[in-house]
Parts: sequence; C-alpha cells; structure tokens
Amino acid sequence: IRKDADSSERVLMDMRWGLIPSWFKKDDPSKMQFNTSNCRSDTMLKKSSYKGALLKGKRCVVLADGFYEWQQHSGGKQPYFIYFPQTKDAVAEGKEGDEEWRGWRLLTMAGIFDCWEPPAGGEMLYTYTIITVQGGGGMREESCAFERGMPAILDGDEAIRKWLDFAEVPTQEAIKLIQPTENIVFHPVSTFVNSVRNNAPECLAPIELGAKKEVKATPSSKMMLDWLKNSQEGSPQKKENDLPRWTSQFIHSPSPKKTSADVLQQWLGREGEPAAKKRKA
Repeated sequence: IRKDADSSERVLMDMRWGLIPSWFKKDDPSKMQFNTSNCRSDTMLKKSSYKGALLKGKRCVVLADGFYEWQQHSGGKQPYFIYFPQTKDAVAEGKEGDEEWRGWRLLTMAGIFDCWEPPAGGEMLYTYTIITVQGGGGMREESCAFERGMPAILDGDEAIRKWLDFAEVPTQEAIKLIQPTENIVFHPVSTFVNSVRNNAPECLAPIELGAKKEVKATPSSKMMLDWLKNSQEGSPQKKENDLPRWTSQFIHSPSPKKTSADVLQQWLGREGEPAAKKRKA
C-alpha cells in the first residue's frame, strides 16, 4: 500500500469471488487447489491465503440483496432467504435530480481482497473472499443454525467506515467489528432456488412451510419483492444516468477520468509497505 494513498476514497468495482493470493505462482487461477470463497474469522490471521492481504489493509465490503441458508427438515433441506430489515421509505421514488439511493437496503458484508498478476504478465485479477463468523444471530430463535458460519455483516455507516479505513484503523482494531449480528430477518422460500439456473423473484418469495405455496408477504419482504419487480419492468439496456446512485460513505460512481482499478492500483502501488496515512489537506 502506498504511503501517499488516500484511504478515505471509496470505489465500486467488480471482483471475482474466490480470493487468489498475490503470491500464487501458477499461470491459471483455476489451478487453486482449495476453496477461498469464504474465510473463517477465527483463522483469517493464520491462513497464508488471507493473512498477508489482511495485514496490508486489503479490506472490502461485499454487497448483496441477501443470502440463503438451508435448514434440515424431515422432508429434506429447507432454504431460507436472509436479509436486512427494510424501512417503509426504502423503495420510495426519489425526485428528479435526487441522487439518494432509495432502493432495497443491501447487506454489507466484510471481505478481504487481493490482486493477482499472471507470472508471464498480463491483466491484474482482483478477487475477494467473504469473512464468516460462528453463531446464527437472530436465526437462533428459529433453530436455523448456520453450518458453515454466517457472513460477517457490517451494520451501519460507522462500521463500514472503520472496516474500509485501512490507514486510520489498524488490523487488530478492525477485526473487532467481525461479530455475529442480530439485525437480520428471514423467511422460507421455495426449493426453486436450489437450481443455479433459476434467477427470478420466485427465488425470494416467502412460502408457507408444509403447504409449499406462496403466502402473504411480510412488510419487509413485500417491499423487497416490489422493488425487484419494478426494477425488472424497464429495459435491460438502461442508460448509466438512469440507474440509481448511492450517497453512502463507502461507495460512489467512479469518475470517468479515474477508474476503480486505477484507485486500487494507487493503494497497492508498493507491496509490503505498512498501512498508509491519509494525505493532509
């Protein structure tokens, strides 16, 4: 990380799920012999795949509508959709020129990223892993345990700011944010979601256990379904200016003059240096 890096700058960019360490020497990332999609919080400072990147401040936030977990029932495994509670104004329409995001509140999950360059040279590959914690949070009450741990969810702008600010918040302080959360809600969904080929609102629609049919949605899940349906009504070829934009501290639309990858390259200009300090105004 460069000493002159501005750790307060936030960027949004695509990365491949499944962390490839920068030290990986083979010519093809698919030759990784173990899965790095998830990283257990209790071993992330012990495993070489994650420790180096974490100590160098390569912390990121992974965004998602929610995630799924399966609970064992007498008839098989029942999928649940798990997400943040939603407020009434979450899907309110903004006024013209209003840049505030008013859609579904996305889960903000703690992650670690790294950048890998092919040994023979070529384009840098950015990859990430999602940190998991043991303990089911609010799921415990319904006896829906997380067999592999649950994602480490950062709840609120302050937690997000601390996790991303590699310059002002050292690693040992940042990892204190990695805790199970109670601020989640969930509902059972159809086994339609079990197939990776299925990608439709039906994957999220609540069902009645036993009857295996859709039931009246809760206020929170109804807002989620309304938002999904509204977002699908428009043309898939929407112009960039028509898409909603965020005003959160941790994310913004990249400037056309400086791409997300450019900013990350500034941060990662010198491997092995200690965490940067912010530039003084």
